[in-house]
Amino acid sequence: MKAVFVNGSPRKAWNTATLLQEAQKGAADVGADTEFIHLNDYTYKGCQSCFACKLKDNQTNGICAVRDDLKPILERIMEADVLVLGSPIYFDNMTAEMLAFYERLLFPVLNYKVPVDGKMVRTLPKTKKVGMIFTMNCPAHEMEKVSYTKSLPKIVKKLGMLLSDEEASELYSCNTWQFTDYSKYDVNMFDVEDRARQKEEVFPLEMKKAYEMGKELVRKAGEK
Repeated sequence: MKAVFVNGSPRKAWNTATLLQEAQKGAADVGADTEFIHLNDYTYKGCQSCFACKLKDNQTNGICAVRDDLKPILERIMEADVLVLGSPIYFDNMTAEMLAFYERLLFPVLNYKVPVDGKMVRTLPKTKKVGMIFTMNCPAHEMEKVSYTKSLPKIVKKLGMLLSDEEASELYSCNTWQFTDYSKYDVNMFDVEDRARQKEEVFPLEMKKAYEMGKELVRKAGEK
């Protein structure tokens, strides 16, 4: 049983990475062989529109044909049983690293073929159980106001639709602690006391949810 965890944040030891590492612990604790990937360590681009994955009788097998740092990672992911992605929200979307990865991961799986028996035709070596973790400055009660309650679930839905036979798991971590020392930064729009409370009281609960996500995805993968 292989589980892969992909960090789309440039920070290796902050909110997104911490939650992903908890999910990794959960997966490992129920017997999975785990791998943790920091996308910021690699050099790659998004989809290059080469359409090698759409050629008739192509041999890409659901893996992007572009040869760069990302290709061997995508090959390992396609053989995995569990995949969990994590990204902070920058300007209402995933980070540039995660967006480029997301394109390269999913486009080769997506086919432009007529559905068969009402089901999408996919080029997917192995279905997997998948999850998505988002971290953000936005407080939970503001998510609907900025349309995150609509836009972010679309990202999660596409991930599950193309890589799994069921909906992807999701976790939203809001109002996150962004700086070690807020007094050093010109950020007086933030309620630092409220963020400190969130960090001390709410974030540990989100860590537990991430841990349980990792466990549950591995358990479900074992039932296939």
